[in-house]
Amino acid sequence: MDNRPRSGPVRVAVVNDYELVVRGVAALLEPYADRVSVVELDSKVAVIKDVDVVLYDTFGQVQGDGLQLDDLVDGSPTKVAVYSWNVQPDLVSRSIEQGASGYLSKSLQGEDLVRAIEAVHAGHVIVPTKPQGRDRDAGDWPGKSFGLTAREAEIIALITQGLSNQEIATRSYLSINSVKTYIRTAYRKMGVSSRSQAVLWGVNHGFRPDVMRDTSPQQ
Repeated sequence: MDNRPRSGPVRVAVVNDYELVVRGVAALLEPYADRVSVVELDSKVAVIKDVDVVLYDTFGQVQGDGLQLDDLVDGSPTKVAVYSWNVQPDLVSRSIEQGASGYLSKSLQGEDLVRAIEAVHAGHVIVPTKPQGRDRDAGDWPGKSFGLTAREAEIIALITQGLSNQEIATRSYLSINSVKTYIRTAYRKMGVSSRSQAVLWGVNHGFRPDVMRDTSPQQ
């Protein structure tokens, strides 16, 4: 990839293991296409186009010390910005130490998110600077149409992937009690009462990771 400075909008690739999630992020950025142009969407594959910033959505993903940036950008020096609800200072610090160029809270939406992406492209290290508010239901994710919040959906995604409650807590940087609470509320909305039923429900409702690359999401 060629990372020489360019004129025009910042070229962005959105990365996550779920196609619905990356398309939801692209939809959030679409009104600002004159400033941020989403040129590639990827699920479980490395970015291949010439982009300025890779926006890594952490829904159901490895974070912190486990983040392998080279796997996202195929060895390119392209800047990577993590986009996450999890903004604990130690997690943010470890992600930056792993080579992320920015760590953007999902409380940033619309204009604020675009400004943060532009700042990362300009060479600034952007991290959360104040306590975050409650989750706001922006973007898209599996199970949203059934009333699952983004957090509940992430827990069900990890259950569908076969993770235990403790593994989910570690992956999502939540306490084990918080994980159990999200599971209970999600199960009620899904109409299931056991883990095996939840896995089957998840498989049937788009909670298995996708393999997808779209190199023309915006023309």
